[in-house]
Amino acid sequence: MKHIAFFLHDIYINKRTGRLVFKQDEIEKYFFFQKGNLIQIKTNQPEERLGEVLFKLERISSDAHARMDNFIEPNQNIGEVLKSKGLISEQDLSEALVYQLRETTLNTFQFFDAEIVFQEREESAAKTEEARISTPFLIEYGIRRMAFNPALKTYMAKKVPRIKGRSMVHLLTEEEKNVLNKISGTASAEKVLTGASFHPEFFWKSLYLLLCLDLVSWESGPAAMGTRSETAAPEPSRASEPKGGNDTPVISDVIEMRESFTSKNYYQILNVPKTSNGDDIKKAYFNLARRFHPDRFDREVQAAYRDQIDEVFDTITTAYRTLINKEKRKAYDAGVGAAHPDEPQDLLKRADIKFRQGKTLYGQERYDDAVVLLEEAVRLRKNKGDFHLLLAMAESKIPAYRKKAEEDFLKAINLESWNPEGYVGLGFLYKNEGLLTKASRQFKKALETDPDHKLAQQELQQINKGARPKGLKGLLSLNIFRSKKK
Repeated sequence: MKHIAFFLHDIYINKRTGRLVFKQDEIEKYFFFQKGNLIQIKTNQPEERLGEVLFKLERISSDAHARMDNFIEPNQNIGEVLKSKGLISEQDLSEALVYQLRETTLNTFQFFDAEIVFQEREESAAKTEEARISTPFLIEYGIRRMAFNPALKTYMAKKVPRIKGRSMVHLLTEEEKNVLNKISGTASAEKVLTGASFHPEFFWKSLYLLLCLDLVSWESGPAAMGTRSETAAPEPSRASEPKGGNDTPVISDVIEMRESFTSKNYYQILNVPKTSNGDDIKKAYFNLARRFHPDRFDREVQAAYRDQIDEVFDTITTAYRTLINKEKRKAYDAGVGAAHPDEPQDLLKRADIKFRQGKTLYGQERYDDAVVLLEEAVRLRKNKGDFHLLLAMAESKIPAYRKKAEEDFLKAINLESWNPEGYVGLGFLYKNEGLLTKASRQFKKALETDPDHKLAQQELQQINKGARPKGLKGLLSLNIFRSKKK
């Protein structure tokens, strides 16, 4: 089985640099990677070209779109030409490039018999380009969005899956985590399905997602996993993990530490109170540095782990240098105190930007695009109820994401039980699915928090009268940004 997700997995895990060539009948696409990150694409599909993307996103006028050929210059990037002529801004170009990278890649997920070849290349001496989109995100979103293909079952049914790691488990939905938890390492994939209650198509897609996110491997070794003549992508070696006493570093500790960074400030990273003095901070830092210093790990640790080790050590060092310096610490404390005591300031800003962009796209009824940005916002700020609520509203518009929408509505309600809009949104979701008893219960809960909520009153009245579900149109009228109750 040849499929794009296999190749993305191998390229990302092994931090490969080069060109991925994709051909399917008349379709030709070229994906360029640097150290496992997708940085550029070329495609012969007209609707995927940058000019068409800019027009679709309403970043250029119809007149400029009609004259697009006039802006093509030899050895010049069309985006840079349009920017130099003042037709688009830097932000317009950046958003269009992200959209182009994402959609051009995701459009390949429907094919299971394409000609795909990865051509390794040495890294250019030129300045490394910044990754605009996460490769694991492309994998998870592409697999969830694609239609089920019987080739998945054929490829995986007889193999014995085993849990390989948990570094990307945060990308999974609760149902996908349930699939992961059913894997024992002794039963074949088809036997795992037989002993569970998952819908078959959901199970095979979820298992494939686990495989491509490096959470699962085959006990006997996969038959076609990678880009080298469809041989197995090298699995990170457990033998490379040092073993010994309590002070010996292990890869699992690195992964756990790295995953915790998104919800910790510098004090929490160093595990010291905000009242700690310089000596306390220095002692905490040296304890962590001794534990996570890159030189303490085996030189044979694979690149996928080596990068994470470096990232953890760099973050610990940054936290130390900030808090040990009086002026930097004062500025940092002011920033943290003004925002939230448990989250670094830069993450808050990034999350808020993603949320505002997602809100705009939702208002334009571009729900697929909104979900992309809102999921990023939620990952950066997991404790924001309005983030989960808007994400759930966008997901509820996409049939394949209805189950995940329910999960995010429930998270929003758990975080902000005072806000009736979470109950109303979930009520609409249940109503659309024909689950009128559940829908009625949610509308009643909304009225318990806000007895004057007109929409909840109206929908509850319709259900009591036996009205047929009218879909999710009412979600557009939700005011999810109302002030918190005092």
